[in-house]
Amino acid sequence: MSRRQGPPKHQNKYAWKPNAGRKINETEPGGRYRPLSEITGVCPRCREQIEWKRKYGKYKPLTEPAKCQRCSKRAVRQAYHNLCPGCAKENKICAKCSCRVDQIVGRDLSKVEAEQKMLDEAIKNARERDRRSLLRAMNKGKPKGPAKTQACAEGKVGDLFPGTSLEEYAGVDEEEEQEQEDDDDDDEEDDEDIKIL
Repeated sequence: MSRRQGPPKHQNKYAWKPNAGRKINETEPGGRYRPLSEITGVCPRCREQIEWKRKYGKYKPLTEPAKCQRCSKRAVRQAYHNLCPGCAKENKICAKCSCRVDQIVGRDLSKVEAEQKMLDEAIKNARERDRRSLLRAMNKGKPKGPAKTQACAEGKVGDLFPGTSLEEYAGVDEEEEQEQEDDDDDDEEDDEDIKIL
């Protein structure tokens, strides 16, 4: 054993980057058009392990669903998970290490689907101009307008709408349309009054 103490003799000048010399195909998983899925259903320790694999180029996504070790169904859709989301949630355990944990990282799949439905409904109720700008922001990942907040890669609902909830945003648009219709009706009545005089 050496008795040397202190910092390393040759310190790295810059951090190592995986695939630094290789051009990234944007259509491959992990590229711009097909980002890697959010890590869900695992304990914080397992999440850190999976994030490390992604950061240093060791992550290998699944090409087809894997078998769950509890129910033997092909329902495991995330890499490095051993249990399907249903079994993990039912038994309140981590989907990767199968440890009983109080805190599970990530959002529930049913909540994500419900949020997506509300987002689609709000886009339907929005004006054409707002709808197109929202769709552009979702596709690019960052809006240009100063009124909109920056959208993240996950596309959370609260990041795209100024209201605290989608119901408020959809309700505001409906109220604006009703006010415009009322104003138009008032203008028509004023025009009739002028003609009569």
